[in-house]
Amino acid sequence: MIVSHRHRFIFAAVPKTGTHSVRQALREHLGDEDIEQVGLFVNKRFPYEDLAAIRHGHLGLAQVRPHLGDDAFDAYFKFGFVRNPFDRFVSYCAFMTRDGDLFKRSPHTVMEHFLFAEPPENHILFQPQWTVLADADGRLLADDVGRVEDMQRSYDAICARIGIPSRALEQVNGSSRGDYRQYYTPRLADAVAARYARDLELFGYEF
Repeated sequence: MIVSHRHRFIFAAVPKTGTHSVRQALREHLGDEDIEQVGLFVNKRFPYEDLAAIRHGHLGLAQVRPHLGDDAFDAYFKFGFVRNPFDRFVSYCAFMTRDGDLFKRSPHTVMEHFLFAEPPENHILFQPQWTVLADADGRLLADDVGRVEDMQRSYDAICARIGIPSRALEQVNGSSRGDYRQYYTPRLADAVAARYARDLELFGYEF
């Protein structure tokens, strides 16, 4: 997450949605008064003890709101990016097995493991996207939500609203997999649809 007091915005970094590319671009506009929490590539922590103790940068908007106060939180432009949950889950499985070739050899085995055998419920990368951008009741707190499927245009529009120059986003920590649909059986698709039902509804995605 990035909080820019200079430009009055809050970027909520939803895991597995190209957050590193967006962070790199936004950092060019940050001032000394701006703050960031991130745990990969660059290790920074917010100046709030309870949030600083969290060892990742994917804080939810609801988590930072009490520290900023309602007036500032409401006044700042809040945004993040989302991704089709079916595509995102494939990316998650590949990422978690990146030290070997198991996913490449047997993707269904990996997907079934995470969905049915040992779902990593507390792993931030596995959790639904709405938990970063909405409150506990599922009400969206973000003012704008960009989409990975149209990332550059989404980023350009967000920069225009913030009032900062845009630029071409670089691919960071990316992959070269094909269409996510090729990885699914009906059983796997039903399981992902059930687990990420609120993401599908809130952000308008389908298989």
